[in-house]
Order: sequence, then structure tokens, then C-alpha cells
Amino acid sequence: MIIEKKIVDDLFDQFGQPDITRLSIREVGKLVSQIEQKSGTEFIHMEMGVPGMPANSIGVAAEKEALDLGLANSYPNIEGIPSAKYEIARFAGLFMNLNITALNCVPTSGGMQGSFAALLAAGRTDPQKPFTLFIDPGFPVNKSQLHLLGLPYKSFDILNFREEKLRDKIEYYLSQGDICTITYSSPNNPSWISLSENELRIIGELATKYDVIVIEDLAYFGMDFRHDYGQPGIPPYQPTVAHYTENYILLLSASKIFSYAGQRIGMMIISEKLRTRHYPHLKNFFSSDSLGHFIPYGVLYATTAGTSHTAQFALAEMLKAANDGKIDFISDLQPYGEKAKLMKQIFLKYGFYIVYTDNAGELADGFYFTIAYPGMTGEQLMKEFLYYGISAISLSITGSENKDGLRACVSFVRFDQIPELEIRLQQFKKER
Repeated sequence: MIIEKKIVDDLFDQFGQPDITRLSIREVGKLVSQIEQKSGTEFIHMEMGVPGMPANSIGVAAEKEALDLGLANSYPNIEGIPSAKYEIARFAGLFMNLNITALNCVPTSGGMQGSFAALLAAGRTDPQKPFTLFIDPGFPVNKSQLHLLGLPYKSFDILNFREEKLRDKIEYYLSQGDICTITYSSPNNPSWISLSENELRIIGELATKYDVIVIEDLAYFGMDFRHDYGQPGIPPYQPTVAHYTENYILLLSASKIFSYAGQRIGMMIISEKLRTRHYPHLKNFFSSDSLGHFIPYGVLYATTAGTSHTAQFALAEMLKAANDGKIDFISDLQPYGEKAKLMKQIFLKYGFYIVYTDNAGELADGFYFTIAYPGMTGEQLMKEFLYYGISAISLSITGSENKDGLRACVSFVRFDQIPELEIRLQQFKKER
């Protein structure tokens, strides 16, 4: 141990929760911060999925200009400013090969508001179909959003249901007739698996067959670094379920793509079919039963009345630079993959194993990876790590059925800390 056990135990006890895996991500962050302050030992932070790079300078300059123009005193259009909507549509065409217009694109207050709005809207479309189906593991806050809304959900862990097994598993749930939406992220938070084209095709075909909405979280857009998805208009394109069904809502975020997390600016792309579709049950909650009208004027207006006016100008300019080929945002994100590769090698060297891998046993190097240690539960490992100045979160809060694993995020780990990580893991193994 490198931190006195009593310091860790006393601070943890103040949370009044004997099972550390039940702490939220933010609570873990608070606990770690207190231990750092009390012990004077800098942690290797792997708990928070926060961008670890400077915000894109083009966005910063554009937002400063918008502020100087006095736009901070003006409400933005609920559906988004024209330039942002236009560039989102261009981005979808150039980097996803989707044929959409600005009408299908709505800026949101981060991907978080996008998911809230999409889950709420989908859950109100049909009283006979109230359930969301989560393909887990996933972002735990999405389930918290449904709890707040009083909407039910079902879920399953994808670990043992890849490729054609995925079809049978999803159809088992959809055939019950009570599912309104399928929700997942790819690349996935926390496992970092990426759904294959065949798996996306399966989801799309089943969504069409059973008339459910797919909410696809693309927060980590293009960050499967095994492929270069960063050249506008040139294959390969970011894989998406939108190639296989018209029943989709896509969520993107400037937080990870452009490291612009602080300004809370994200993007929602609604298929033309869904944008123009009428769901009579929506009239019980809003004046219009058009989904494309309900989301911005029913949900977004009632929550934030749109998203930051000046941040939309930043978003528009960053997207324009990417669309025009003036910046390679994927290359800018490559350090995440480089750190993940180095860190995984060290964990494997000292006896850890990777919990989730892709179909062929491989895994992209990116923002997250999952680890476990033989003979230790996730609760034991997560608590033990604190004595060595290492923090991570439990997979159990992400919907994973694996109770032994932890999620590691690379974003806050500096390259100069990686040798120190090896020293601490070496000591951890020696003292086992």
C-alpha cells in the first residue's frame, strides 16, 4: 500500500454505504479527491469519463466572437441556429454517409439532454409499449433518466450474445410487444466494444419488423481507432444503425469529438420517417402528436428552452472545419488510443485480464477498457485500488452481469503517470 489504510477507510465510511460499487461515478470522484487531499498522494484517475485534452480552438474562437457580438442576451431558436443545423447535416453525410437535411438535426444541451429527450419521447409514443430495452453494459445515467420519468426498462448484457446470438436475444424481448426503443452506445461505454456491421443490421432489421425506435449513442464518434473514420466523404464511414432502419435517433456530442464538454453542446439526428411521424398518444402530453415537433417544442422547450446560443456557433464552426477537411478531429483524439494500449499492456503484465473484447477476442484501444483480477470481486478490487492511489468504477453500475470487473478510463491519466501506474501495480501484485 502507498496510502495509509485508515485514511481510506475513514473517508469511505463517511459515505454511509458499505458496498463501494454502489457509489455513483461522481461520488467516487468526490471520495478520491478527499483521499488525495488528506494523504497528499496524487491518484491515477481512471474513474471519470471526462475529456483529457484542450477544447478545440476553433470552437473557442467562434464562441468568443459570438459573445462579442452580444448574442449572450438572445434566446436561440428551440430547434437550433441555422448554421449549426446545416453543418450537423453535412457532418452526417460526410462522415456517416447519411442523406439527411437540416430539418432532421437539433442541437441539444450535451448528449445527456439528447438522451433524456429521446427516451422521454419514445416512452410516450404508445401506452402499450412503455419499456426501453438497454443493450448493456451502458451509461448508468440513462437508467437514472428513466427512473426520473417513471418509465420502465429491460436490459441484457451483450457479453455472451454477439452476432447472430444477438438477433435471438433482442427478438425475445421485442416479441413481447411492450418495447418502444432499443438503446446502446458504440463504441461502448464502458466496455469499448464496437458493434459490427452485421450486429447493426440485426438491430435495424428487428427495429423495423417490430416498429421500435433505436436510440444510438455515438458520443465516442470515430474513436474505434482500428479504422480511420476521419476523412470527409471518403470511406470507411462511422458504422451506424441508420444504414439499416429508418426508425432511428442518433445522439452525438461535442464533449468527446471536440473536447468541448464544458459548454454542454450535443446533437440529435432524427430520421425523416420519425420526424414526420404522428403518434396520437403524444397528444396526452403536448399539443402536437408529431414526434419531430414534440421533441424540440415539447421536451427541449420544457427543460432548457434550447441550448446555449453561443455554444451553437462554436459547434457550427468546429463541424464546418471538419466537414471542409481543415481539421482531422480523429487524429486529435489518437492519444486516447495510445494511452489505452500502454495501460492495458501494464495491467496484463501484472496478472489482470480484460473483461470485454470484440468478437475475435480483439478490442480497439480507446477511451475505456475493462479489467478484473483473478480471485477478487469488483468490490474488493475497487476498494483495494484506493490504497494504491488508483481509482476506477465498478461494472455493476453499468448493467454488466460481470461482478468482478472495473471500468478504466484513460482520459485523465497523463503519459508521465504511466510509469507510476506500473510501479503501483507491481506493488499491488507483490502484496497479494
